[in-house]
Amino acid sequence: MVAEARHRRIFTGVVVIVRRWAFRPGAVVVALAVAVGLAVVPAVTASADPTGGAAGAAWNAAVDAPPKYPVIAIDWDVPITMSDGTVLKANVYRPADASGKPIDTAMPSVLNVTPYTKLVGNLVDSVLAVPGLEDTVVDLVNSFDLAGTPLDGVGELSKVITGGGMRVFGVNRDLVRNGYTQVVVDARGTGFSQGEWQALGPLEQQDSVEIIDWMSRQGWSDGKVGMAGVSYSGINSLQAAGHRPPALKAIFPTEPGNDLLRDIVGTGGGLGVGFMPLWLSLVNGLKFVPDVQALAQGNFDERWLQDRLRDPLTLFPALIQAMTASQIGDLDAGTLRVAQDGQFYEERKAQAGNIDVPTMLYGAWHDIFANSEPRVYNDIPLPAGEKQLIMSDAYHVSFGGGFGEPGAPPRLDVLERAWFDKWLKGIDNGIDEYGPVTLYQQGNGWTTTDQFPRAGVDYQRMYLSGAPSSTAGHAAHDGSLVPATPGDTARLTVAPGLRGLCSRDGTQGTAGAAVVFGSVCSKDSRFNEAEGLTFTSAPVTQPTELSGPVNLHLETVLDAPDGFWAVTLNDVAPDGTSTPLTNGALTASMRAVDDSKSTRSANGDYTEPHHYLTVAARQPLVPGEVTPVDINFVPTDAVLAPGHRLRVDVYAGSVPRYLPLGPILADSQLKPQHVALSPDRPSFLNLPLVGAQAW
Repeated sequence: MVAEARHRRIFTGVVVIVRRWAFRPGAVVVALAVAVGLAVVPAVTASADPTGGAAGAAWNAAVDAPPKYPVIAIDWDVPITMSDGTVLKANVYRPADASGKPIDTAMPSVLNVTPYTKLVGNLVDSVLAVPGLEDTVVDLVNSFDLAGTPLDGVGELSKVITGGGMRVFGVNRDLVRNGYTQVVVDARGTGFSQGEWQALGPLEQQDSVEIIDWMSRQGWSDGKVGMAGVSYSGINSLQAAGHRPPALKAIFPTEPGNDLLRDIVGTGGGLGVGFMPLWLSLVNGLKFVPDVQALAQGNFDERWLQDRLRDPLTLFPALIQAMTASQIGDLDAGTLRVAQDGQFYEERKAQAGNIDVPTMLYGAWHDIFANSEPRVYNDIPLPAGEKQLIMSDAYHVSFGGGFGEPGAPPRLDVLERAWFDKWLKGIDNGIDEYGPVTLYQQGNGWTTTDQFPRAGVDYQRMYLSGAPSSTAGHAAHDGSLVPATPGDTARLTVAPGLRGLCSRDGTQGTAGAAVVFGSVCSKDSRFNEAEGLTFTSAPVTQPTELSGPVNLHLETVLDAPDGFWAVTLNDVAPDGTSTPLTNGALTASMRAVDDSKSTRSANGDYTEPHHYLTVAARQPLVPGEVTPVDINFVPTDAVLAPGHRLRVDVYAGSVPRYLPLGPILADSQLKPQHVALSPDRPSFLNLPLVGAQAW
């Protein structure tokens, strides 16, 4: 590791399993399957401490102190009429005195737009409001130590209880009781709101702009509005900020995506079947939950029901057809609209380059939106400090897991309070000097830096060789990863299988739900590698950092007109544990690259090839002919400790993380696939190393 890298951050060592919590938690688990170029870095000094140091302690103390206002008054199902006449329903949470009377003073407000019905947020809030229940649940969780057992994944998932994430997801009572109004709105066509569900479309984005304007004009508002929320709500806040509504002053998006097709819907042209069917079922099911109170009072909203009956299963028919059709010609226009790149996804991209309000963005390397989160940060044209990025090692449903532990960032609810106190109330609390980029460096721990990728990145080729590394006898093939062009020639074969069900790919693709299968699946690839090709480097002799996007160039041969490639990059420990750091995938016929949207390193190799993921751009392969493909990995940040090795795994599929479109699956005939190794047409990794070459 170069000296400059040592000086610009603090190494926190390996992750410690904390058996006894020394802090008050921020949440109760609700089991719901809910849902990179260089940054412009001005002269801002990064905080040396991921915990925030003395300032972080003060943020925690502010949240844990007795609240300014003892009671929360709730206005239920407040109607907000949009410009097209559609009525959306909102719950308005206001600070109140001991008698329950709302405080008359105008205050800042925070908006959360949700598709999961605000009943869910209210349920979480109601649980959190029960005196002593939080502490009881945490004590119960802490009484079990599942480390080293087959259920250790449950212990990992339970960390969300203490990380403050569920307050950010639902209602943050601490905000309300300390001088904020929180407004939770059912998105158009969901919950109790009228209209047809737009799934983050342009009309829904316009709704957000109008809601913000409505909030700024209410008697309880001082005109300053913030936005927050998790997953869908985080995306919604990015979209709204891109439209620059005048009253919006700051956002706190948690786990937002922005290239939804490449993130999870159709990564590399493969459907995210571990997530999409369950998610669409969840939203489409919840949108039919009626307003029981209105029904009991004889005030049933007939338009609400009529709107839902016009599109009862939004996007679901397209998903089913994309999975089951046997020929491209069988895909109708509606299916093609959402199964490939194009206008549907362009309309749903937040205009990050337009965002001019302070933004603290939380993501995770194994989140379903990890592909987008660092890119969004880099695209926002704000100085470091006014924009901040936090990337953890968690999954989508375990957001904020481990926050508040020694060496980790403060809880998410603490960060949210500090962020809005600074930018909505003008309190000089030092949050703008935090970070600005706080990364869980895989293989090391929590660090801070000034940018992502880290400074000093230089790309190095590492070549795939068929020669055995003698480290992966369990794999379909044990090959090597070497720094010089190998002289060997080989054709290596890999066949589709189902071992991806027990893998980090599978865990990520199910939004983290599969973490319950334990670390033997989610943190060790050896079971999955039995049906993969592995290529493993020699051990490094010094700490070796990787930071940024990674590309794998493969020379391939198929026995059919199409196929599907799934790849992972792993950290191999001396004991053989093969921990996945990042992943990528590509449909073979969708290998064409849009160079205008792609990036290359100084050596001329791709760092991030941007593929045309459309049916029109398909290039069916000629069976038996050697064909090159470039497969981009999700950006990553990691360090290999001395004695550790780097490994590339190559698979002919990885279900449930990816499933090729039905016609492509039919064309592939699920035949074995081949990697053709030769010195004149080498296959190689383009690897972002910080500092000197390691091999």
